[in-house]
Amino acid sequence: NYPLIRVPDPEGCHDNWVEHYWEDFGNYLDEFYEGINVVYTHELYRYNDEMKRFIIDSIVMKEKIREVINKYRGRTKLPADWIPFEPICEKCGRIGTSKVLDVDLNEYKVKYRCSCGFEGKTSMENGKLMWRLEWVAVWRVLNVSFEPYGKDHATPGGSRDSCNDLALNVFGFNPPVGLAYEWVGYAKGRVDMGDMGSSDFIGFTPKKWLEVAEPEVLKFLYLLNPPMKRIVLSLERVPLYVDRYDRAERLYYGIEKATIPKEKLENIVKSYVYAQKGKPPKDPPYQISFLHAVALVQTIPDTDDIITEAIKRIEKTTKRKLHLSSFEIDRLKRRLTNARNWLINYAPHHYKISVLEKLSEDIITRLDPKILPLIKELYANFQNIAWEEEEIKRAMINVKRRDRKEEILFFKTLYLVFFGREYGPRIAPYLSILDKEFVLNRLQETIRVLSLKINGQIYQRFFNH
Repeated sequence: NYPLIRVPDPEGCHDNWVEHYWEDFGNYLDEFYEGINVVYTHELYRYNDEMKRFIIDSIVMKEKIREVINKYRGRTKLPADWIPFEPICEKCGRIGTSKVLDVDLNEYKVKYRCSCGFEGKTSMENGKLMWRLEWVAVWRVLNVSFEPYGKDHATPGGSRDSCNDLALNVFGFNPPVGLAYEWVGYAKGRVDMGDMGSSDFIGFTPKKWLEVAEPEVLKFLYLLNPPMKRIVLSLERVPLYVDRYDRAERLYYGIEKATIPKEKLENIVKSYVYAQKGKPPKDPPYQISFLHAVALVQTIPDTDDIITEAIKRIEKTTKRKLHLSSFEIDRLKRRLTNARNWLINYAPHHYKISVLEKLSEDIITRLDPKILPLIKELYANFQNIAWEEEEIKRAMINVKRRDRKEEILFFKTLYLVFFGREYGPRIAPYLSILDKEFVLNRLQETIRVLSLKINGQIYQRFFNH
């Protein structure tokens, strides 16, 4: 029953509970939208004259308010002596534990008796309206025109309906346009942890999100998802979310050809546009996939300038000079920094790779000669392509596999000869950061080894060579 603003910070680093838990939210809202004005409810009660007038009006019209609210309360009705204001006890500091005995509107004070035994008189700046009335008060005082709300408020005859009734039939103004939405779930790994909430704090803060992904990506996910369809978010799945956003960007600029229904395409493109803080750039900005960034940062020491080294390595592997604007450089730096943070804090183990310097005897022993034709085909496909992720991906797709079993063996072989293990993330981003000649030489080496195995020749001959 203590107002949160009066609850001590559990870790002792802020003045109160609100400041402690608001820090990771409030300090990062400008990253998502410009010009956000945060209003603290306790400041409305203390300093806002319109709020004070609303409280006075509520007490004057308490009978009419009680009549409206009782229509929605079922069996437990508000009593005839009900006063629509809850003072904070000046002795114990709790709220919701006092009965209002009298109101002095001229002095803007209430007389009350608390369950702790204290009886006193206090300013109505020191307390609050019941929650339904506070909701309506905020609408009027802040001139709210649109407000989304959780599905629990949207049931017929529920809290939203009762507040609409109060706004229209007691206070004489139109309530804001509303939009009901489903709750947002939170997952860790493959486990759905339940719906995000502040009371038991399930979920992640804006600060945590911004450490691993751009703000536009999160906004895009919310905008794309139907409001009444539950969405489950997990920081482990950030590469998937960023891929969806990047694809939307390519569709917006016409870089990627759409193979989806027109209505779905329009929804994706609009969600991308509305996710921006301003207008999207006129020309398509340079784009590097999240997994490409994850692979790339693993080749750059923490002590190096991440953006300078990344550009060097991209130019070296693609054999092409990058001409990036300051916007594109900032964007690339953020993507790389996010990727490094994600890799350290949330990435499953198989995303953390180490390239084999050479094929060991153990790796060669595990190679299956049946895959030789596919490796030869891949080697041929790689010969004349631009060394970029999409081109690499396309060249791999064009390798003809007879069935799922052969496809699994194909990728198992690639993971083995490059990374020394049989599984991993999508391999194209990782190959794209390697020098093309290195990849071709490793494939050529693999072809030689597989040919030796097919011919039944002694493996040692290869090692001696």
